[in-house]
Amino acid sequence: MRNSNESRLAELREALQARPRVSLANLPTPLEPCPGLTRELGGPQIWVKRDDLTGLATGGNKTRMFEYVLGQAIEDGVDTVVGGAAVQSNYCRQLAAACAKLGLDCHLLLRKVRAERDDEIQGGLLLDLLVGAKVETIEGVSWAEHGERIRKRAQELEARGKRVYIGRVGDESRLGRYAVAYTQAFVELIEQAEEAQLTIDEVWMSSSDATQAGLAIAAKHCESPVRLVGLPSLPQPIAPGWTFAECISSFGNECAEILGLPTRLEPDDITSIVDYVGPGYGVLTDAARTAMQLAGRCDALLLDPVYTSKAMAGLIDHVRRGLVAPDHTIVFLHTGGLPALFAYADSLGLEALL
Repeated sequence: MRNSNESRLAELREALQARPRVSLANLPTPLEPCPGLTRELGGPQIWVKRDDLTGLATGGNKTRMFEYVLGQAIEDGVDTVVGGAAVQSNYCRQLAAACAKLGLDCHLLLRKVRAERDDEIQGGLLLDLLVGAKVETIEGVSWAEHGERIRKRAQELEARGKRVYIGRVGDESRLGRYAVAYTQAFVELIEQAEEAQLTIDEVWMSSSDATQAGLAIAAKHCESPVRLVGLPSLPQPIAPGWTFAECISSFGNECAEILGLPTRLEPDDITSIVDYVGPGYGVLTDAARTAMQLAGRCDALLLDPVYTSKAMAGLIDHVRRGLVAPDHTIVFLHTGGLPALFAYADSLGLEALL
């Protein structure tokens, strides 16, 4: 195989088969060419791995993760899930939908990051409510305080006799479990590339932790020459004092332990580019707006304002600056986020196009 070592890939498949898992996603997700964007940029050949089409409450990368995370939780006897993030969180949207599908009670504590605009029942929040999550919005707290509120809610529910799984932001200590899903996604991508006779040079994605961690440990274990490029949506990683490379390699190694793989990552194995976050998480940048319009116009590819638009902005900038060879084949991993488009409609700069 041109993209990995076949025997090591088979080892990874076998390790994945031993993990508890539930069915939530429409897999495999498509691997599609982007001829318009390729022409616009004058090369490289750009393809997109459509994990925005996993299908659960409009899809996204977290759906893959919940197949394994909630699969283990159910095996452990969990009946209630408590989690949280920003009001338009893709994680929370897919968590709420997964819980509805699996018959689990879901409690979400959602943090406002856009002041009064986050009061509108729109985008991801609308879907959270439609699938039956019990939602409380909070503001004026740090992410650390947010986590404390989530853990307190979990304790209250446990006192009522519930068996509770604490998700993010309340528990950031088990991200290797989330990374497992993207070792499986790596296997899927390599199989699709071989079928299409593609030699992949680089995979670009929006990732601050688990998505890139899973791909990275899988790629290293399978002796793949594919370079992985992550562009975080956060200005700093969740672990204070750590770099993104340190966090991602640590989560990848936790994932390897879970799967029983001997391979381990070093921070030097990780490429993480923070130059395109802009003023902060959830704040749309001019470059991201341009990337959204370019991808939409060239290939009818819809990017979200928080994650994928910033990652695509980084890829476009690198291509235009000659930092990506024009004869390379690039796969852009689309991690989802479509509902936030509607919540951010007044920030997209589309009025000038009317």
